[in-house]
Amino acid sequence: MTANTPPLNLLALNANELSAFIQELGWPRYRAGQILRWLYQHRVVDIESMTNLSKTDRGRLQEVATIHRMESLPPTIASDGTVKFVWNLEDGLAVETILIPDGRRRTLCLSSQVGCTLDCGFCLTAEMGLKRSLRAHEIVGQVLNVQAYLPEDEHLSSLVFMGMGEPLVNFEPVADAIQRLTNIEWGLGFSPRRITVSTAGWIPRFPDVRRLGVNLAISLNGTTDEQRGQLMPAVNGRYDLSELLDACRQYTQFSERPLTFEYVLLAGVNDSPEDARRLVRLVQGIRCKVNLIPFNEFPGNPFRRPSPGVVDAFQDIVRNKGLDVFLRKSRGDDVLGACGQLGRSAAEVLNQSTTNKKRSLPLYAQP
Repeated sequence: MTANTPPLNLLALNANELSAFIQELGWPRYRAGQILRWLYQHRVVDIESMTNLSKTDRGRLQEVATIHRMESLPPTIASDGTVKFVWNLEDGLAVETILIPDGRRRTLCLSSQVGCTLDCGFCLTAEMGLKRSLRAHEIVGQVLNVQAYLPEDEHLSSLVFMGMGEPLVNFEPVADAIQRLTNIEWGLGFSPRRITVSTAGWIPRFPDVRRLGVNLAISLNGTTDEQRGQLMPAVNGRYDLSELLDACRQYTQFSERPLTFEYVLLAGVNDSPEDARRLVRLVQGIRCKVNLIPFNEFPGNPFRRPSPGVVDAFQDIVRNKGLDVFLRKSRGDDVLGACGQLGRSAAEVLNQSTTNKKRSLPLYAQP
């Protein structure tokens, strides 16, 4: 490493990359496992805390490496206790994470992209477009930082990839992050059964998700191609309902776990009794449960949330046909932290960063 080379962020290296780095230093292989355990199980924030490394080795490591975690704006706490974090990334972008308390349970809603590559009309994140995909350490960093935020006697119960972005479009970093999250030997040790990956229907990656052993949730939201094509044009234009449901049936043939179908209810759009009956017919024969999500409104969006009576009637029709159907409560909607509401705070950080760069440009432009 030359004097002008920035130190390596140890968190940015996967297990294989860290092993290669350790070999470059001329250290024994077991040293990689020691460092990984310090990073993910002990969750240290500085190399000096790695006390089973000699003082000489710690000094050598500090010369070429560091431990850098994302920094957060002050968390925003909703009236129901939901916490929204906005993380500043090194390139001036920002991403949001939501912590949802429910009794003794703590669910963390993770983001996989800054913005989203898809264009679902009921989702605030889609309005950002895609700025870039997150790297594995930026995904795991959300978990590490929120664990540090929680009191010592509180622990995360489950992780859901339902935040900003389409996880299956950014699959390799997501899979790398899941390995770090689930590894028992040196990682965070989460059970794959406590992790859910949600997708708008990116079919080619379904088999890869199955091999990870985590849960898969499908964002359905329409009961005809015309309807779904209007609501989710990018993904439905590539994989229509017939293809999607065939892939779901094949998925459950080779998976022990049922699928979850997520269905956002939009007033006057997809919430009629006929929609409910079509939904039942669409998923018939697939081992699944259905989560109904009454639309979480946000400024500037034309869709509206159905009335409680309409929601109840829809749920009753689906339930009476023998399906497991659940109504997902809105959490954090007063701070734009509910399902479909993420992105505005992250966009504000980006806009502020861009503005500051423009203001400072003349200082560097002068000869």
